[in-house]
Amino acid sequence: MNNSKVMYQIKDKAIWLVLIVLVIAFTVANPRFINPDNLLTLLRQVAFYGIASVGMMFVILLGDIDLSVGTIMSFINIIGAYMMVNMGMNMYLACALSMVAATLIGVLNGFMVSTVGIPAIIATFATQTAFNGLAYIICGGMPISGFPDGFTTLGQGYIGIVPIPVIIMAVCFAVGSFILNKTYFGRYFYAVGGNIEAAKLSGIRVGAVKYLVFALSGFFSGLAGLVLLSRTNSGNASAAKGEEFNVITCVVLGGVSISGGSGKMSGVIAGTCIIGALRNGMVLLNINSYVQDIVLGIVLAFAVGFDCIQKKSQQN
Repeated sequence: MNNSKVMYQIKDKAIWLVLIVLVIAFTVANPRFINPDNLLTLLRQVAFYGIASVGMMFVILLGDIDLSVGTIMSFINIIGAYMMVNMGMNMYLACALSMVAATLIGVLNGFMVSTVGIPAIIATFATQTAFNGLAYIICGGMPISGFPDGFTTLGQGYIGIVPIPVIIMAVCFAVGSFILNKTYFGRYFYAVGGNIEAAKLSGIRVGAVKYLVFALSGFFSGLAGLVLLSRTNSGNASAAKGEEFNVITCVVLGGVSISGGSGKMSGVIAGTCIIGALRNGMVLLNINSYVQDIVLGIVLAFAVGFDCIQKKSQQN
């Protein structure tokens, strides 16, 4: 077995070991951590990260990045609230139109990256900046509240003892896994990310794949934005500001190669749970929020560094 395969297997298994170690460590430090109510709270807190990470995984599989994820969540937060409260629109129609808007933002990203040829990091940063400003213009910088009865069920309701956001996250993970493992599109994602020139030569329409991937990223980000809106019960233009960092961390920590071409949805699930465990555990231990950011930054650097080492091993 060559070194690259060994490194891949280590990365594939280590993420779950890290999660187990974290759970044990936080439980020893504070037994409340393992309380079922706290674990469900943990999962509900990371649900919108997890939902958005499905789309982000597709983008990173291509070797690209989407910095507009947090802004899309915030923008959908605002326009969904605006349509329901200021325009008096039916909440189902407002949610449907919000999802269409989120997907179209993703299509815009795909257009800039695929058709115009702008690097994804610049294209999505431009989208992030523009729609962040548009969100503030729509709401006038003020939060929007006063939603129709029943809307909060999406973000605050339960089915049995399980929070609905957690169920939505699980369904998104299942859909993402199905796309990657059971459809031609999923194979195309891996092929384009692994070797774009070989993908072109094999007849894959790379441009169309990029459009699809960024549209899916917009779609899942929009869904995350609606769940967040329902959970907080208030539309806010900065509701998900900077959350693209957490989403990217969930994906990269889950073993998806930042240079594209490899990764599993199961790893992203583990990565999301690790981020949730870290945040929840540090809060229970009363660790300063700035220290929490330092820890998460180190975790992201470690995950990317491990991926770079693996790539170098493959090249040797």
